Amino acid sequence: MVRRWIPTLVLGGLWWWAVARLLLEPEHAGLVEGAVAAGGWGLSLLPVHVTAAVRAEPADGETATDRTDIST
Repeated sequence: MVRRWIPTLVLGGLWWWAVARLLLEPEHAGLVEGAVAAGGWGLSLLPVHVTAAVRAEPADGETATDRTDIST
């Protein structure tokens, strides 16, 4: 679980650095900062809440169709 958050925090920090550099020192910001900021903003538009969830195995005597969960 921790291994999943480390790249997220690093990339989030890189994005904030690029945005801050564009806002605070626009005359020194270059193509890299603009690309990182635009790319991070573009990724935020992805519907990440629609990813597949891990499903638990059916309990003893229960089939997959007996479940009452809505997400199929």
